[in-house]
Order: sequence, then C-alpha cells, then structure tokens
Amino acid sequence: MSLKYLITGATGGLGAGVLSYLAANVPASEYAAASSREGNRKQFEDRGIAFRVASYDDPETLETAFADVENLFFVSTNTFDIEKRRKQHENFVVAAKKMNVKHASHQTPHSTIPANIKVAGMVYVSRVWGIQFRLQGGRPARPSDDRGNDETVSQAPTVTIHPASLTPFRADINFTSIREGLYTDAFPIFIGWYPSTSTVYLPSDGPIAFTLRSELGEASARLMIQGGHDREIVLLTAQQTITFSEIVDLINETTGRDVQFKLVSPEEFVRLKTADDEGGKSEGFFQALLSWYEGISKGETCTIDPLMAEVLDRQPVPPREAIRTFLTKNRDYEWHQNYINRG
Repeated sequence: MSLKYLITGATGGLGAGVLSYLAANVPASEYAAASSREGNRKQFEDRGIAFRVASYDDPETLETAFADVENLFFVSTNTFDIEKRRKQHENFVVAAKKMNVKHASHQTPHSTIPANIKVAGMVYVSRVWGIQFRLQGGRPARPSDDRGNDETVSQAPTVTIHPASLTPFRADINFTSIREGLYTDAFPIFIGWYPSTSTVYLPSDGPIAFTLRSELGEASARLMIQGGHDREIVLLTAQQTITFSEIVDLINETTGRDVQFKLVSPEEFVRLKTADDEGGKSEGFFQALLSWYEGISKGETCTIDPLMAEVLDRQPVPPREAIRTFLTKNRDYEWHQNYINRG
C-alpha cells in the first residue's frame, strides 16, 4: 500500500511542525515520520504515527524508507560542510528517483534566488521581482532585477544556492524547492545575544525576512497537500523585515535592558566572540559566519514574497511582533542552538 506523505527530519523543529499539521488534518494511514535514528521510533509510534529510518548519509536506509512513497518532505541538514551537504542531496535524489517517488518538497533557508522560477526552460523569471537568470555550468549566473541592478550569488554558507541544492532539478522527478525565511525564533543566535549580554558585536547589519518556524511548518505542509509548483523554486517568508540593530532596540524596549549595538571589523568580531561566547562555540564557527553576515549586508535575506500569506490564508506574524511576544513571555528568552551542548 502506498504512503501519501513521508516527512524526513521529523525530530527537528520544522519537520515536527509539518508533521503536526498533517496529524491534525490528514488520516494517520496517509503519512509517516522519518529520522536518521532507529531510537526515535518509539516517540512517534506511541503517538500512533508510523515511522521509518532515513539517514541522508546511508543510501540503503533512504531506499527502504522511500518505498511506495508518493510525496517526500526533505529538510536539508544545517551543516556548513558544503561537500557533505552535496552528497546528502545526491543520496536523497538518487534514492527518490530509484524508488519512483512522485514528488519531493525540498526545504532550504532563504536565498538570493527569487521565488517561483520555472525550471522548464533556459530562462527563469520570478513573478514577484521580474528577476531573470540562467543556469551556467550547474549554478546560477548573476541575476539582474527590473531596475538593472546585478545581484551576486549568496555569500551565506547556510543560504548559498550551491549546485548541490539544484541537483533535484536535474533529476527526473517532480520537485518543489522551498526557500524559507530565517527562523524568527532563533534570533538570539543570529545576533549573538544571551540574557546576560550587555553589548552585541556584529560585523554588519541589514534587513532580514525573519519568519516564525511554526508558521513555516504549517505553510510547508499546506503547500505539500495542495500540490502544484512542480519544478519551481518558491519562497515562504513573513511580509516584513527587521535589522539586527532593530532587534537590539526591541530587546531594550521590551525587557527594560540597555544592550548596546556595535559594528566591528570581521577580524574583531571573530576575536571578541571566540574569547567570550557564553554558548561555547568555536573560532571556526564565527569565522564561517563572516560570509553569511556579508551576504546580509548586501540584502541577500531581505526578499519577501506573498506566497506564504496566500497559502496560510492569513498574514504571517511580522518579526517585530513575534520577537516582542517571545520576550514578553520570557525576558530571558534563549535559543537552544546558541549553546553547543544543547543541540
């Protein structure tokens, strides 16, 4: 018997959000959860949710998990290791094709590549910005907008449109690539803020289309259920942006703190954060972030798109409102990934 939906990365926040929406709106016989560890089986089966093991690093488990699956939801891992990510994507696509999966939805963070780009011809056009680009040698050429401005491929390690993320479009399967706004929930790690922080040091500032993870999960699930958008890149974001300095202002306004915001050189940023990071992150972590901050300063995460509001049939929660709510509920709000020992 075929399985209509398989959600990989189901133990992560986004995958769990997609699964939660399915659980509330789809018969249990039509969906299943998947993760890389057999040890996660019990937590799903205890809730009446079927479970399959699917490790992106183990093609055999992928083939077994993808058997008789119609629709896959694939959440990219958050590794900075581009080669590892490329191999994982390759394993995923090869297994999906071999097992005759009908459609796969692929989630990655917000990027410079615009929304709703058809992959049916040589030139792909965004319905929102009118941006055009061509694939040259497996990666996008420099796109230009309708004002004649050139944009470079994203500098950010976690949001770069690397050839690996375009692999699905060269495979003979239907695919929707979902680019998502950065999680509003994770704002502390993006600005290096802890409840004890007195000064936020960053190498740049710029607008970001921060978007609530819970709403991204719901929108992704709705999009998958609705179908369509075959061989398209779509963008799910809130409808407003916020800068790092504005987030610091909001922290002060909401919690009564007096946190300072200072721009420093990239070298000084790495030195300061390595010496005094409460979460125990390494110099390599902060070094890797430099190109990401450079991308933000160039406007690579400020694009918004109306699709998410259309899919949800409501306006997504703006980042300012979401952050204010987090801090009102808990003035010492924390994000677990800000600490290396919390995962």
